Parts: sequence; C-alpha cells; structure tokens
Amino acid sequence: MVLESLIGPAKAEKKFWELFFFGFLYSSIAAILALWIFKDQSSLIVVFLTVFATVPLMYRTMKYEEKKDIEIQDEMSLLKQHSKALLFFMFLFMGITVSFSLWYVFLPENLVESLFSTQVKTIESINSQILKAKLATSSTIYQDFFLQILTNNFKVLLFSIFFSFFYGAGAIFILTWNASVIASAIGIFVRKNLSELALSFGLNNVGNYLHIFYLGTFRYMTHGVFEILAYFVGGLAGGLISVAIIRHDINSKEFKHVLIDSIDLTIIALVLLILAAVVEVYITPAFF
Repeated sequence: MVLESLIGPAKAEKKFWELFFFGFLYSSIAAILALWIFKDQSSLIVVFLTVFATVPLMYRTMKYEEKKDIEIQDEMSLLKQHSKALLFFMFLFMGITVSFSLWYVFLPENLVESLFSTQVKTIESINSQILKAKLATSSTIYQDFFLQILTNNFKVLLFSIFFSFFYGAGAIFILTWNASVIASAIGIFVRKNLSELALSFGLNNVGNYLHIFYLGTFRYMTHGVFEILAYFVGGLAGGLISVAIIRHDINSKEFKHVLIDSIDLTIIALVLLILAAVVEVYITPAFF
C-alpha cells in the first residue's frame, strides 16, 4: 500500500518527469523481490510485481480522465488534456525500461538468465525475423515484413484496449512486459559491445561504456517510442469506456461523448503504429 500512495494522477500530470523515477523505483523493487523470493520464475514475476505497483495509479488516472470527458466538450481541448496523462505514462515506461536495462547490464550472468529468460526467448524469435528482412534484397520481402510488423502491433494494440476495457488498468501489464523485452534487447546489445570494447581497450574507458548504453537505448527506442505511445493511447481509450459503462447509462449523452473520444484516441493509436512500423522496417535497419 506504500507504493500506490506515493503519487496520484493530478500530481503526476503537473510533475510528469517524476514518473521516470517512480517507474525506476517500482521495477527495481520488483526485480529484487523476484530474484529473492521467486528466483526460478523471476522473469514473469518481475513483470507482475511491477504491474501491481502501477495499477492503482493507472486506474485512478482512467477515472480522472473520464471525468475530464464529462466536463470538457471540445474534442481538441480534451485531447490536449489527455496528452498530459500520456506524457507521464511515457516517463513511467521509460523509468521501467532504464531500470530493467541496468539490471540486465550489471547483474551476474546467472541472475540475468533467471530474471530475463522469457524475455530473451522472445527477442531471439523477433531477431530471426529482423535478420531475414536485413538479408532481403527484394522490396516485396520488405513489404511482407512491414505488414507482419504492423499486424503484430495492431494485435498488441487490440489487447491493450481489451485489457483496459475488461480489467480497468489491464493495459499496464502488456506495456510492462514490452518494457522488459525492450530492456532485455538493450541489455544484450550493451553487454555484447562492452565485451568487445573491453578486449580492445581495457576496462577504463567509461565514456565509451556510456556511449554504448545510449546507442543501445536509441536503437530500440527509435520506433519503440511510437509503439508504446500508441499502446498507452489505446489503453486509455479502453479504460475510458470501461469507467464510463460503470458510471453512466449507455444511452446517456455523457457515455456517447466518452465513446466518441475513445474512438478518436483509437484512430490516433493506429496512426502512431503505422509510423512506428515504417521507422522499424525502413529506417532503424539503415543505421544499425
């Protein structure tokens, strides 16, 4: 009960940057407890414990944003208000991602294998598809890969909407899982390049180490930022409908206004996912 009482949606919107540190704190405590108590199942337990800490804030935010839907009639003004919540959600996500990345980089190998085993298997499956696209010379294969990425991202968006609709703040589970997978990918990239750097220059060039960490983060967040923002937007859309069903009659004017707002948010999420797929397939491979 201590973690969930640290911050509420109103304060989070005013001091959105603080959510980075809350995300870092929540996920770090989750990592310690998962390794300490549930070591053999820690790769999934760390996600669940992080979710448990963030669900109260997510749920209270859904109610807070739904209240704005009732008070604000102009759709553009309403979307501007929603952007405040989306901003602190993104900082929360970044805090979780950076925390997991650092745990991956600095933990001993045996603990890394326990804490991120499921995530690494997921990355290996994704990397095999990316390698196929990189080796391809046919534009048709690139188009197929683009459609595959887009279809997969649409599925995740759909899950985010459904999880928020049925479980209130359920989308945070999918987003925390994505944070752990992205962090594992960053950790793999950093550890691999640190090993090569150590062999070449020794262990005294801290600037190069930091450069590798930033490079690894940039590699996976160029498209990841758009994807995660889309999932948060979709999760917010599903959560708003969920709260509106509880608090209003489905034939009421208030419910219809919330529904229209949720549809607009879903459309924005779809556009963001298309942009993310373009960056992932055509831009990121050109630099990495």
